[in-house]
Amino acid sequence: MHEPDAVSTSATFLDIHDSARPDAPTVLLSAGLGGAAGYWAPQLAALRARYRVVVYDQGGTGRNRNAPVEGHSIAAMADEAAAVLDASGTDACHFVGHALGGLVGLELALGRPERVRSLTIVNGWAAAHAHTRRCFEMRLALLKHEGPAAYARAQPIFLFPADWLARNAERAAREEAHAIAAFQGVETLHRRIAALLAFDATARLAALRVPTLAIAARDDVLVPSLMSEQLAAAIPGSRLHAFPWGAHAVNVTEPDAFNTLLLEFLDSHADRQSRPAAHH
Repeated sequence: MHEPDAVSTSATFLDIHDSARPDAPTVLLSAGLGGAAGYWAPQLAALRARYRVVVYDQGGTGRNRNAPVEGHSIAAMADEAAAVLDASGTDACHFVGHALGGLVGLELALGRPERVRSLTIVNGWAAAHAHTRRCFEMRLALLKHEGPAAYARAQPIFLFPADWLARNAERAAREEAHAIAAFQGVETLHRRIAALLAFDATARLAALRVPTLAIAARDDVLVPSLMSEQLAAAIPGSRLHAFPWGAHAVNVTEPDAFNTLLLEFLDSHADRQSRPAAHH
């Protein structure tokens, strides 16, 4: 079956992949610190069979030249995600976010529950763990003292299992070259990392009423799977799934199992209407 091509929009950093299925619900995919829509390539074919898929480059990444300003925040990124929904003609979506993208989805669901039908958070957190802070401090020190090329070269260590990297050495080398060429800039990276480290939704999680799936990988060296366990424990009615292997980028290293899990969750909430906004 021929898959529909991405539909061009007025936003040059936004791609809409229509589904072959009429009136398909929309899934919005939000990447992690890298920010680029291309991160979700392993999910597109599986999702487009049943859903309309929207992907976008976050401010200051990929094709998006709207660089973040000083004091950038996850709340501002949630505003950007809402603008993406508006630009794509989407009233409400099933939101899937990886790491930083999961925080964006969490903020969007808390502040605009009427825009989110379900929420999937992949290797995310309510507040950054001390271990995660240490990892980012190390990465920023490497960037400061050795430069973007060294930062990009070290990045796969935090994303992938060692044996996966050993089996995919050529692919890792290509992605490293791409990461250097598409580097988002020192200032942008600092502001995005500061935003994700400052985020703390702990006190608000009990108020979340959006169906939520927290996905973790037990061997994630950047974000302990404990963070996903705590998210799932604090969000009413949420579900937790922990992969035994796959590391931080588990949707890339275990795409088939990840896609099966994601589709099962999305399908179980495909006909759900979003919760109306609260009136005060």
